[in-house]
Amino acid sequence: MCGIFFSCSQKEHEVPSEKLLDDLRKRGPDSVGTRSRTAPLERTITQLESKEQTCNLKFVSTVLSLRGECIIGQPLEDSKSGSLLCWNGEAWRISNDIVQGNDAEAVFSLLLNAAQSCNVNASDGLSSYDQSKQNILKTIATITGPYAFIFFDAQSDRVFYGRDALGRRSLLVKSYGVGSLGISSVSDATDTHGWMEVEADGIHMLDLRASLVSSSHGANRTTHVPWAADLKPDLPYHLTYPFPTLNKDDSNIHNQILTLNSPAVDQLYQRLQSSLAIRMFKIPIPPSKEAAPARVAIMFSGGLDCTLLAAIIHSILPKWQEIDLLNVAFENPRVVQAAAAANARNPPAANSAYALCPDRITGLSSHAELLKTLPERTWRFVSINVPYAETQAHRSNTISLIHPHNTEMDLSIACALYFTARGSGFITDTSTSLDIPYTTPARVLLSGLGADELFGGYTRHNTAFDRRGYKGLADELELDFNRLGKRNLGRDDRVISHWGKEVRYPYLDEDLVSWALSIPMWEKCGFGQVSNAEETDSPTLEPGKKVLRLLAWRLGLRVAAAEKKRAIQFGARTAKMEAGKTKGTQNLS
Repeated sequence: MCGIFFSCSQKEHEVPSEKLLDDLRKRGPDSVGTRSRTAPLERTITQLESKEQTCNLKFVSTVLSLRGECIIGQPLEDSKSGSLLCWNGEAWRISNDIVQGNDAEAVFSLLLNAAQSCNVNASDGLSSYDQSKQNILKTIATITGPYAFIFFDAQSDRVFYGRDALGRRSLLVKSYGVGSLGISSVSDATDTHGWMEVEADGIHMLDLRASLVSSSHGANRTTHVPWAADLKPDLPYHLTYPFPTLNKDDSNIHNQILTLNSPAVDQLYQRLQSSLAIRMFKIPIPPSKEAAPARVAIMFSGGLDCTLLAAIIHSILPKWQEIDLLNVAFENPRVVQAAAAANARNPPAANSAYALCPDRITGLSSHAELLKTLPERTWRFVSINVPYAETQAHRSNTISLIHPHNTEMDLSIACALYFTARGSGFITDTSTSLDIPYTTPARVLLSGLGADELFGGYTRHNTAFDRRGYKGLADELELDFNRLGKRNLGRDDRVISHWGKEVRYPYLDEDLVSWALSIPMWEKCGFGQVSNAEETDSPTLEPGKKVLRLLAWRLGLRVAAAEKKRAIQFGARTAKMEAGKTKGTQNLS
């Protein structure tokens, strides 16, 4: 995980404010680097009388080092050409080959080769300038994994920037005025106005040589190259979209039943195991005085998705490696007051505000099930209790981090992720029952995000099926998947990474996502399926995410397999902390 920043200005170099630089350092505490460049601007009719114009470029990168044998500082720089790369991501594979060492160096090397390998005799008739652009775009399309990047091709004075097709890493953009641009992992808290999310719908190219002025108004020097599933004649350039369209075929769906013996259950296990294996490979020991601290922590509500991840990780990591389970619960004044009014004669204990949180109850239940089912490992349950006063103390910082998202729902979700990622709580000594303060040293966090969107886990999926059958369900699943980057992932990345942690999403692995989109709906959820009386070995489970529930059941997680879906803001009780009729869609005041 890294923090990246770029600015382009006709005046002096635009540098990040102290607050923005501090937020970037928090994302990447291991290294910080800056580079400056200048690039010529094309002269125009209105500039003929003026002196030669230049564009001042500033690049900043901070690094959280999780790949390779040592810390590799950024921006990466090619001494020969002057090209630069600011990389915030994890390239798990390039052209289907697993990246073994530092992925930023591997990506930079390929981009440099792409920029330089221009065949002027190419049959497609492209100029050297255009062909290098096409080569760079093709190289980007070969990368598998989450990323946001800024690549300066010094030979052609172009800046490429963008996010992966799912939008798993944050990237924001802002115009400082005509000819001036800023790009950053997070917005500037001292001036949030104007920052917008870079959409995860393609890659952008800023041509620094292009004219700033046209005959009528300021010309746009940025070209957008979209992800496209099919080659379109009207698009001179495009990136091959890495995912198939959602399989909506329901021709034989009424005759199908998803059971413990269905091939989809085995296929899910294989793909989840592969996804987790590559995400767990050679995670370095975090800076700590402990001999063998936890290298991985799971954002752990005790629900189906995260508990299933824990069970599969157990089959991958050595048994001596400890795993932290981060479980957050909030003091919600509205809930506390309602409980006190309902039990006036027997007021609840001071700590019941946390003990009675739904996610604390399910978290402890699933933790107990892991201890019983997989006792060979240390499963460290970390209780993260957040008093209302502490929530309020961090409110303004959380609002700044989620920007440009700005609704009550965004804030309530972000608060839960913010304090979970901080990882400070307590663990209970089983021998003395005493609570001991504890902060996880793990810098890699696992999240179950994506399972609901792919496998039909939300209540709205059930509602869509009840109202419009399989067509309604398919449309809702397609909508949820397509808006993941816009609605969730950029916001979540900004909040979680603030603590120098990297969140990884096993359910959003490209191979797993492609498989989930391609299989028929009846192989991932059980809406409308009638139990077969002769199928005695399959349990009766919730229809949402049924394939996940069956896999959990098969792995011995009977309690977790039956857990109902609950949104994080309600499970941790960050929603509606004050009395009133505030709606989640309302903008923050």
